[in-house]
Parts: sequence; structure tokens; C-alpha cells
Amino acid sequence: MSRERIYLFDTTLRDGAQTPGVDFSLEEKRHIAGLLDELGLDYVEGGYPGANPTDTEFFEKNRTKKATFTAFGMTKRAGRSVSNDPGLQEILRAEAEAICYVAKASDYHVRVALGCSNEENLESIRDSVVAARDAGKEALVDCEHFFDGFKSNREYALACAKQAFEAGARWVVLCDTNGGTLPGEIGEIVQDVAKVVPGDHLGIHAHDDTGNAVANSLMAVKAGVRQIQGTLNGIGERCGNANLVSIIPTLALKDSFSEHYEIGLSKAQVKDLTHVSRAFDELLNRAPDRQAPYVGESAFATKAGIHASAILKAPETYEHIAPAVVGNQRKVLVSDQAGKSNLFSELERIGIEVDKSDTRVDALLREVKEREAQGYAYDAADASFAMLARRILGGVPNYFDVDSFRVMVERRHNANGELVTMSEATVKITVDGERMMSVGEGNGPVNALDNALRKDLGRYSEFLEDLELVDYKVRILDGGTEATTRVLVESCDGDGNRWFTVGVSGNIVDASFQALIDSINWKLIRDGATA
Repeated sequence: MSRERIYLFDTTLRDGAQTPGVDFSLEEKRHIAGLLDELGLDYVEGGYPGANPTDTEFFEKNRTKKATFTAFGMTKRAGRSVSNDPGLQEILRAEAEAICYVAKASDYHVRVALGCSNEENLESIRDSVVAARDAGKEALVDCEHFFDGFKSNREYALACAKQAFEAGARWVVLCDTNGGTLPGEIGEIVQDVAKVVPGDHLGIHAHDDTGNAVANSLMAVKAGVRQIQGTLNGIGERCGNANLVSIIPTLALKDSFSEHYEIGLSKAQVKDLTHVSRAFDELLNRAPDRQAPYVGESAFATKAGIHASAILKAPETYEHIAPAVVGNQRKVLVSDQAGKSNLFSELERIGIEVDKSDTRVDALLREVKEREAQGYAYDAADASFAMLARRILGGVPNYFDVDSFRVMVERRHNANGELVTMSEATVKITVDGERMMSVGEGNGPVNALDNALRKDLGRYSEFLEDLELVDYKVRILDGGTEATTRVLVESCDGDGNRWFTVGVSGNIVDASFQALIDSINWKLIRDGATA
């Protein structure tokens, strides 16, 4: 029996950006789009071009290679033509393969929010979809407040959905905007809508205000929709959006879905979910949810006792899936039974081949566990993990040795009477047996250290000309000004390659320097520098 295709639409960079405390930089948006693309999502919504400088610039320079890159925006304003609506024209000009319009599907919101007639709203939906198609773009319509609108005025909500479909929208997405609809209601309403709009043109966009966004999305699939919208780790305004990290493995691994539906992710991509989820949290500079379904550190953890004993004999007794299928690992908290298989998986993912009988792997596992206890986290810092693995397994040339470094910070008034803060760093290194000292200035201690290091690395300096530090995140691990600090540094080169490195120390400058050294060494290794 052939399976029906479920399409996955990610709105992390748009709806997820409305999360309190989240403000994506341009570099973060680029990296997240790459994560989503490699994960295998069908659609990646990049943001709202024209709404803010970051989104506008993001659409000027970025494309996903596999996913359908999608712009978000409003349907045309009532009383204006398509050509006389600057906001709509900005969306139509955006470098995107698809446009996802938001359109009111509730007569109450049409009256209160738009201040126009129901007929004018329907006209705006129709004209906007036609304009997208005329511009050669795939059109989607997010029917905002659909479920609440359906309950108050079923005929008008259906008219909005029907208008979008008949105008040529590829997807008509039913939005539970306030997040208050329950799974049973979702199923009944979707079945009703499917009589007007075919299920293979219907989508669901659920918010998590009752904790049911994942359940509502899955119920909608059972009722007929074939596209699910959501975000990484369920981020979003208020209580968040439907969590794609939970939805994806449920669709792929649970028989009641996998026997009837298929998604665009391969088994290898599903296996990458844990890595992507945790790397994303690191980018947000927040601690991953230990008890997150499927990917949490505690998702397959068991304390000592009869459960632990049973799991060691027959894992399926207390595990609903094998942890490795989603890239996670089993944890029996009083033993060291878990970890090695996950380590091999990580080595394979970053391209390091090693024989499973190699005893050095045990040493690497011990080192990783010791470092994690100190505060290191390698989920987002692939380059640092690769450096650690290569050091223990062999294969890291000794390009240079750092003998010492010193940083001074001075706050003073400049010649113009302005209060400024400057940093100066001195680094002593040994390259090819020759000891040298470099001094660099910067607007902060890390910038000064970076400048000092790269000022003279002998014959290696040419490899670092295009190296750029593009992001820097600090997390305090255990409170207080004397706390242990973890620093995550993102670097890139002239070819657009990006990598992350991590450092941990009670001293923020020392932690930063560790990450910086790893970044430089990784660049030299990638570019084929010889010691």
C-alpha cells in the first residue's frame, strides 16, 4: 500500500523569532537555515522581508539548497490594488521560491483588526495569491484564527479557506492562533474543511497554549491535512509552537503514522535530531530541556533499581524506541553501560573513521565524560569535538605552542573627551622552534587576543587571513561572579565554511582563549597546513 506524503514546514526563523528573549542575528539566521536544510525540512520560512533590516538582508543573500525557501507577509490591504501596496510588493520581490501569506479567517478579526468588510478580506486573499502565482512563486495562505473563526462563523471561515484554494494556493493552512483548541475539536473541524479543500492542500499551524500543539498537529494529519507547520524545540510566542523535534520522530517511527504516511527525512536525518535540537539550544544560549521527548538528556535515563536491571537485559522493557534512532543515548545512572555507540555515531557524523576495537576510543569516551562534568558541551561545538577526538585518536599536527598570554583592559577618556574602553593583549608563542611575542589591541579582550595571535604565526599566518569570528556566546554554569563559564565561538572563512568551538573555565578570558585556539587550529587542519 502506497503511503501519503506529509510535508514539513519550519517557521523557526519567523514565528519562532517572536519568542520572548530570542532575537536572531543575521549570522544566526544563516546558520539555523543551514541546520534546517540539512535536516531535510520541506519548507524553511526565512522571515518577513521588508519588516526589519535583518530579515530584508537575510533574503538578499541567503538561499536554502534543498528546502523551499519561503517569505512571509500579509495579504494586500483592503482598498488598495496589488501594485499600490508597498508591503506586498516587497514580499513579491523577495528572493524566495514561495510566499506564505497570513490572512484573517475570522469575521470578528476582519472587523476589529482590519476594519474592512468580509468581502474585501476575501478579495485580498484572492488577489494576493494570484499575484504570487503571477510572480512565479508557490503560494501558501495561513488562515489566522481559523478554528476560533470556524466556531463563531463556520461559513465565513470556510469561505476564506475555499477562496485561497480556488485562487491557486498550494497550501491552505488552518491556524490555531490562540492555541486554545483541543485535539478532538481539531479532528472534527479539519474533517469538515476537507469537504471544501482537498486534504493534500491543507496544513495545520498549532500553538501550544494548552500543551496540545503536537497532539493537535498529529490529530490534524489523521483528519486529513498533509502539511505540518512548527518550529525547532517548539519555540514561539507565549507558550510556543508545535515542536517539530517531537513531531518528526512520531511520524517516522510510530506505526500508526509510519505505515500510512511518509516524510522527506531519511533515517540518517532523523538520527540527527538530537544533535540539531541541542545545537539549536546552544545557539540560543539556553540549556537544553533535559526531559524533552525523544532528544532530552533524560529521555532514556533510568535510575538504579528494577527498571535499570530490566533495561540492561532487555531495553525495550522501558524504552518506547531505541535511543540511537534519534541520535540520543541510554543512560543508566549508576553504570557506564551507555555512551560508546553514541560516540561512534558522532565520529562518523563528523567524518572521523575509527576501528571499533581501537582502545583509544575508551580513552576518548572517558575524556568526553570528564569534560562534560566540567561544563563542556560539544553538541554545538563540532570543531572542538573533532579537535579533541583527533588529539586522542591521533592526527592533530602541533602547529604552534602558546607559552603565555596577558590581557589588559583600560577605561579612559580619549582626546575628544569620550569615555572609551580598550583592550590590549600580549601573546607569547613558539612556532617552528622560534619563540615570538605579539601585541594586539581590540574593542574587547577576545578581539585583542585574536588580533595578537594572528599578528604573527609565522608561515601559518597566510592560512588565517580570511578567518573571521562571527559570533560569541557566554553561559554562566553555576552562578555568581566566581562561576564556571562556558564560551561558544562561531568562526567562518572566505569560502563560507562555518564552525563552532567551545571553552570552559572559571575565567571568561581563559575560556574564550581555549575556544579561539581550537578555532585557529581547526582552520589550519581544514586548509591542509603541515606542521
